[in-house]
Amino acid sequence: MTIRPSIDVATRISPELSATIEGLVNDPDRELPPQTLGEVRVALVERGTGEALEMEFLHPQDETSLLVELDRLIEEYGEEATAIDFVVIKASEGLSRLIQAAMDDISFRRMPTLRAMREAMVNGLTARLIGDGAIDEDDEGVLLGEIEELIRRYGEDTPAETLIRFE
Repeated sequence: MTIRPSIDVATRISPELSATIEGLVNDPDRELPPQTLGEVRVALVERGTGEALEMEFLHPQDETSLLVELDRLIEEYGEEATAIDFVVIKASEGLSRLIQAAMDDISFRRMPTLRAMREAMVNGLTARLIGDGAIDEDDEGVLLGEIEELIRRYGEDTPAETLIRFE
């Protein structure tokens, strides 16, 4: 049984490698998507692209190589580490606006958690931002589903601010 890392390992990964892992894990064309970092490495090498093969043999000091970065993660966390744990998840633009509005609202005593965000959304925060034109009316159900998924993944007590997407 693999023990899950106690720190947020997704913060220790480049956006490029995170996106690559997410693409491989969620690829509907793969019969058996990779589940571990070791399997991700095999899948990258199996892609057979010249770039992937070249990356495998780059000097270890080359920070730009996805395989070198992946090898460092495997060295630190092991080949059996769950790949999806290394995918960086951020709130959508609409949910980021909701989180920012909650953070700016003086009625929140402290930084809102995901649970507080869900409660605020159900109790009118989303409707208020729709009325202000900050969020599209069609996104209301999607945003509630998104906050539920974030709660499932990170837990109700996670500070919502850490998931804001800055673009």
